[in-house]
Amino acid sequence: MQIIEGTIASPKGFYAAGLHAGLKKEKKDLGVIYSEVPANAAAVYTTNQVKAAPIYVTKEAMTDQKLQAVVVNSGVANACTGKIGLENAKKMQALTGAHLKIDKMSVAVASTGVIGKQLPMETIEAGISQIDLQNQSSYAFHEAILTTDTATKEIIVTEEINGQTVTMAGVAKGSGMIHPNMATMLAFVTTDAQISEELLQEILADKTETTYNQITVDGDTSTNDMVLVLANGLAENPVIEKNTEAYGKFVAMFQLVSETLAKMIAKDGEGATKLIEVQVVGALNETEARLVAKKVVGSSLVKTAMFGEDPNWGRIICAVGYAGSHTDPEKIDMWIGDQQLLKHSQPQEFDEIAMKQTLEKEKICITVDLNIGTQSGKAWGCDLTYKYVEVNALYHT
Repeated sequence: MQIIEGTIASPKGFYAAGLHAGLKKEKKDLGVIYSEVPANAAAVYTTNQVKAAPIYVTKEAMTDQKLQAVVVNSGVANACTGKIGLENAKKMQALTGAHLKIDKMSVAVASTGVIGKQLPMETIEAGISQIDLQNQSSYAFHEAILTTDTATKEIIVTEEINGQTVTMAGVAKGSGMIHPNMATMLAFVTTDAQISEELLQEILADKTETTYNQITVDGDTSTNDMVLVLANGLAENPVIEKNTEAYGKFVAMFQLVSETLAKMIAKDGEGATKLIEVQVVGALNETEARLVAKKVVGSSLVKTAMFGEDPNWGRIICAVGYAGSHTDPEKIDMWIGDQQLLKHSQPQEFDEIAMKQTLEKEKICITVDLNIGTQSGKAWGCDLTYKYVEVNALYHT
């Protein structure tokens, strides 16, 4: 497997574009992904009971698990907008279908931005009419989906599968309101591999649990979260079957793309200065290991301690204790970096200079050994800073 430079349009037969339509003051805010042929598709959506209009429109389009295009806007979430919002999402879908000369029901819709505002449909319509997949930059799509993100998030990988070069590209946005349980988190993956929609959905659901669902920035699950995957088969590899060498290679590609995007989202949390990775080992089962890891990385007290570069292990063990998993409070071992802080729940002497150097890094790794089993799990998050409060206090304005 090889990581290469490229965009969401790097797999064969895909095109993408983005532009500034006018939903935001200056930045790009409207983008489209298009496949030359209908693609097998898979999706996961927010678990928030309050769902944005585009979620319903995309779910309906996904009835046959086929898509040929995705249209995305930033700046306005089109959430909590009632019947008008739903009609606008459908109109956005129809306008894109007409512009690309494809069936509107093969178009997925996604939105991100401020909740409760109606989409300015004249602006949307004018923007869609200006999409030019042949002459506009495909990288512009990466920029058009951003809100408070400080950078685009993308990864492109290639692998030889059954004698053919298969390419997979992923792009995501997410900075605040990130606590997915499949936040606002949007991720789009394209691949030219030949694989059935059923197997694609199975792989997406499985990998979502260990990647996107293991990140948290602020504990808030958005109304708009969505991960969409399109596989158009133009690499012309033999159809990937489960439990084969080709399947193993494809799953490895998907794991790398999903985990990389998830970590990029966690690292780019609003106001964040550090990526925090928590690994829990010695758990009774993988589900509990992932649960504990996410509780630790999601603790506001842990997050602020990491921002303050304070090795406050008491906050970590507190989060372990309330995670709701099987735990023996007398057996917990803990490390920050390679410095052990606890052994069988008892404090250990550590090198304070080395610890200071560890906590100054942009990535901090916390390891917790429950010592009651053999299973492990990871979660990712970021520190909680003054800037997070500033960004969110002023977000609507």
